Amino acid sequence: MAFDFPNIDPVAVYLGPIPVRWYALAYIAGFILGWKYCLYLAGLDGEKRPNKNDVDDFLPWAILGVIVGGRLGYVLFYQFELYMADPLEIARIWHGGMSFHGGILGVMGSLLIFCRYRGIPVLRLADMLAVVAPIGLFFGRLANFVNGELFGRTTNMPWGVVFPDGSEMPRHPSQLYEAALEGLLLFAVMFFLSRRENIRGREGFLSGVFLAGYALSRGFVEFFREPDLQIGMIGGFVTMGQILCVPMLLGGVALMVFAGRRRAAALS
Repeated sequence: MAFDFPNIDPVAVYLGPIPVRWYALAYIAGFILGWKYCLYLAGLDGEKRPNKNDVDDFLPWAILGVIVGGRLGYVLFYQFELYMADPLEIARIWHGGMSFHGGILGVMGSLLIFCRYRGIPVLRLADMLAVVAPIGLFFGRLANFVNGELFGRTTNMPWGVVFPDGSEMPRHPSQLYEAALEGLLLFAVMFFLSRRENIRGREGFLSGVFLAGYALSRGFVEFFREPDLQIGMIGGFVTMGQILCVPMLLGGVALMVFAGRRRAAALS
């Protein structure tokens, strides 16, 4: 038993001749909801920096970081030879091709520049972004499912889905697995931790939890997700996604340890 992929038009609506895709709406929803929740988080600690004005001003920096970093990350990590053969294709983002690992590097770059320019503690703003990031991941993975892309490996499980480009074989709906783990579950963890004042006071701890949580979630789902066709399995047993998650996991653990020791030193 398997489910046929629902016939979902990737275009949500046409504004005259301009198609507005579900994928674009997912990005917009993630940014707007994340921005609103960041404003709420900024209000929890009074007028400490970053404050609500800082959050408002950082929004376009975050958008630029996600788009530029996500696109360049996909080029470097997944399709380098193709894009070097036609460099102009890099700018055609409407053709698809974004990397979360590249996107997070882009946001980190914009975060460092913005905080240095504004005199804001980097880890405080990073912690806010870490709490809201799963919102964007949730909508993004749902959009991947709507597009019928990034599907899983073949399966005999009863919830397998026959995707249009999946060789007519039932496959794991790995996009929904990621939406559940990277989105819903990780958001619940971050929400719970961010409500505790003693956790928020450990600058960098929430960022570490997010990095480690994403790495574990993505690394696990990669066992069910179809490897990228142009790369396949690396060394015969790991995917590019799993390799890129290793430094995230190590960096996340290091940040949590650093935040804990720094907090302990401040209280001693």
